[in-house]
Amino acid sequence: MFHWLTNILHEISNWFYGLSHITQFSILSFIKIAVLIVVVLTMVAYAVLVERKVSAFIQDRVGPNRAAIPWIAAIPVLGPFLVRLGIFQPLADGVKFLLKEDFTPNHVRKVYFWLAPMIAMVPALLTFAVIPFGSNLNGERMVLADLNVGILYTFGIVSLGVYGIVLAGYASNSKYPFLGGIRSSAQMISYEIAMGMSVIPVFLLVGNLNLSQVIGYQSGSLLDWLVFKQPLSFLIFIIAAFAETNRLPFDLPESETELVAGYHTEYSSMKFALFFLGEYANMIAASAMMVTLFLGGWTLPFGGLDHQATSIWMGLAHIGIFIGKIIFLMLIFIWVRWMLPRFRYDQLMDLGWRRFIPLSLVNILITAVVLWARAK
Repeated sequence: MFHWLTNILHEISNWFYGLSHITQFSILSFIKIAVLIVVVLTMVAYAVLVERKVSAFIQDRVGPNRAAIPWIAAIPVLGPFLVRLGIFQPLADGVKFLLKEDFTPNHVRKVYFWLAPMIAMVPALLTFAVIPFGSNLNGERMVLADLNVGILYTFGIVSLGVYGIVLAGYASNSKYPFLGGIRSSAQMISYEIAMGMSVIPVFLLVGNLNLSQVIGYQSGSLLDWLVFKQPLSFLIFIIAAFAETNRLPFDLPESETELVAGYHTEYSSMKFALFFLGEYANMIAASAMMVTLFLGGWTLPFGGLDHQATSIWMGLAHIGIFIGKIIFLMLIFIWVRWMLPRFRYDQLMDLGWRRFIPLSLVNILITAVVLWARAK
């Protein structure tokens, strides 16, 4: 059996390496894109489950523990254990969103109403194009597009996400979604300035806008990670990420106690699901950016895991390290939501404009002066 499988793999390898370089590049890029989208959407689905379980733990509840696939649930011991964990709940939620009636109110602006969820979801996925999620796998670099201006691309794409939310508020033709859209636009613009300025000291230290080079700068000892060299930048970035992803304590665009459900009040079925998926995809993208910029990317400062992969297993280990760090930051996102109260809107704007932007400017100035003094 193994001899037969080896022969098939050998034939596929011969066929692949007989193709032109452009065709090889296109096939490999398509495979990486497909795998990346599947992994991100799977993480989104189970991030929702983890959030529900963590909130249940904090509130002394059980959480999802009923959804089941009958033939798996019938397996002794393992089946009931998986059901109690809620492993099948994301599947049930997905089926529910697909089967629910897709209702469009008569009073909405229909074209924009349909476009808004897609515009909210797509930028979150495009962000992953420049993030190095591993070193290499069998000689193939684990990044879709290793741009020399990767961070500029990221901020450019992230800024597009607000258009989906604003368009949803406008297209709903209703006061609560409209107020949510206005809040979101002001909030995201305000905190994107602070977030952008918080990474300038990072690139002053690294001397390069390429995200792979940023990870390379952090390889070595634990103290080379930029979270230790630029703790203020990391603090501003992570708090701004909460505001950019509309998460508590900055979820003013939704704010159920004031705006019903904010910008997605009028949405149902898969259109609502796209907003839901977009929020969690943005959380994963923000976590991936923080891992890349501040937490050493796919490296670990021991066991030779801070160097380029020399085997397939080491390449897979690097990808696992990167995903593990993302999961750690996602748990912080989830924990904060269930531990802190919502800010007032004036507090939100005050923090962004009167605290974070001046702090970011001071941090840039201090970093520049220190680097200038060292160069002298």
